[in-house]
Amino acid sequence: MSIDDWGVWHLFLSDRDYADRLTHESRVKVHVVSELGGLDRIPAYIQRVVQEGDADFTGQYWAPPSAYQWKHRAPRFDVRTEGLRIYEAHIGMAQEAEKVGTFDEFTQNVLPRIADLGYNAVQLMAVMEHPYYASFGYHVSNFFAVSSRFGTPEELKALIDTAHSMGLLVIMDLVHSHAVKNLNEGLNRFDGTAHHYFHAGEKGDHIAWDSLCFDYSKYEVQRFLLSNIRYWLDTYRFDGFRFDGITSMLYSDHGLGRKFDGYADYFGAEVERDAIAYLMLANEVVHAINPAAISIAEDMSGMPGIARPTEEGGLGFDYRLAMGIPDYWIRLLKEKQDEDWHIGKIYGMLRNRRTGEKHIAYAESHDQAIVGDKTLAMQLMDVELYTNMGVFTTSHRIARGIALHKLIRLLTFSLGGEGYLNFMGNEFGHPEWIDFPRAGNNNSYWYARRQWHLVDDDTLRYKHLNAFDRAIQHLDAMYHLLSDENIYLLFIHEDAKQIVYERGGLIFAFNFHPTASVTDWRIPVPQKKDYRLILNTDDTTYSGYSAVEGGHYPWQDVAMEGHTQSIQLYVPARSAQVLECEKSHIHQ
Repeated sequence: MSIDDWGVWHLFLSDRDYADRLTHESRVKVHVVSELGGLDRIPAYIQRVVQEGDADFTGQYWAPPSAYQWKHRAPRFDVRTEGLRIYEAHIGMAQEAEKVGTFDEFTQNVLPRIADLGYNAVQLMAVMEHPYYASFGYHVSNFFAVSSRFGTPEELKALIDTAHSMGLLVIMDLVHSHAVKNLNEGLNRFDGTAHHYFHAGEKGDHIAWDSLCFDYSKYEVQRFLLSNIRYWLDTYRFDGFRFDGITSMLYSDHGLGRKFDGYADYFGAEVERDAIAYLMLANEVVHAINPAAISIAEDMSGMPGIARPTEEGGLGFDYRLAMGIPDYWIRLLKEKQDEDWHIGKIYGMLRNRRTGEKHIAYAESHDQAIVGDKTLAMQLMDVELYTNMGVFTTSHRIARGIALHKLIRLLTFSLGGEGYLNFMGNEFGHPEWIDFPRAGNNNSYWYARRQWHLVDDDTLRYKHLNAFDRAIQHLDAMYHLLSDENIYLLFIHEDAKQIVYERGGLIFAFNFHPTASVTDWRIPVPQKKDYRLILNTDDTTYSGYSAVEGGHYPWQDVAMEGHTQSIQLYVPARSAQVLECEKSHIHQ
């Protein structure tokens, strides 16, 4: 090979000499002689790597004789006017069988479930090749290669094509925040030095993740990562990215072990300007290649401007994840009984975001589903999820847990952001945590799967939680409440654990009180119209008691809370109702 002015080594292999050797699926490595000696490495831009048995991964030349024939266009989506409803999924653990699931199985078995629930986007984890399955896909080795565990590049294209036909956008978990340390598979010391793609020394070593940190000031690192963005958009027709670990990139201390309480914390000496410049470039590339593409920042610091356009000095993301919300819910459940919750503080937490920066809300993250932590369902119902979820079984703990599970999710969905995210299985209260095969569990796949038979069983209450999740997704699909950034607090009563607000033209009335149902509860409404009930968490379809009869609430000329009109309704304990105006009942 010869080296150019940019320090890139290259060699052109002619068809005349190599057509019979560089054939589809043939094995490829590059032998690098450096201060480490002579090592076989996998080319940095390789599009596929495979592992045979327990051997090291090997590069594979991927050039099918015929290109994939795309059949469907991506569904139209406008981030300015539509709510983003994301179903986060991991291909490998999406199947019921105790094995690594495939792209084909996901396409056939899971995509229809996601579309039926009413989500309009699926977010795929662990797409980029990673040597260690249990890393959840976050220790990437080969940035241009589709993980061969799940199938071929063509099978991933078929998955995305099918998702598009179902009206689903496909968002990819993009890991540009760090890389795996492996020499045999990854980019580490590719030219023999520690400063080829990464920072040398302490700055290049991510102590919390046991991985390497890119040097974003380097031209070739920028080229590598930006071309990676274009590759996934062009070649696989992904509709956008969730950029992983943004906080780690933005600060030299990776944001570890500190709070972000004021603007000085966001823009101090620890800020990594090269990383900020890279992220601005990355978002420019995303939106230049596909103006409809979506970019989401996984950032826990809350740095201002992350989800504002680059021409304003922002980083250019369309959304940022509201990472404080799931942490808040779990902390609240661990520390206080619901009768001691402060409704005003919960409302304030869910509304705590900057106007003009779109957020993706979520009640619980995939991290909380991993061994060592608990999902909302496990926190609320614990071992009774295994024994008392039968529809003919009576259990106070299950009744309380299901009621609060619905209230927490509806409140988060309707208040927490301009988009919503759910992790696979959490919608129906999946009883098992996630634990990938490893030495500590005898390399078992028992916990690295999703038990769909539970939600398909008509004798179990999991189907009720699933039905409720479908109801709230379709609520946005029909009324576009997530795209309405205007939320109006109408009424709050701390002692009675009551809160009422309006969003998207709908009225949300919550009664969090554990025992006191509210009869003839008078609430203010913004319009002189009759209202009707369109969603009731207490419905038997959602494992409630259907204590509410009817659902027509006539407008009354009774002033309340600054409004000249009000209605009266019955809301049982630990339940909520969503109301809409009855268009045929308009009063002057």
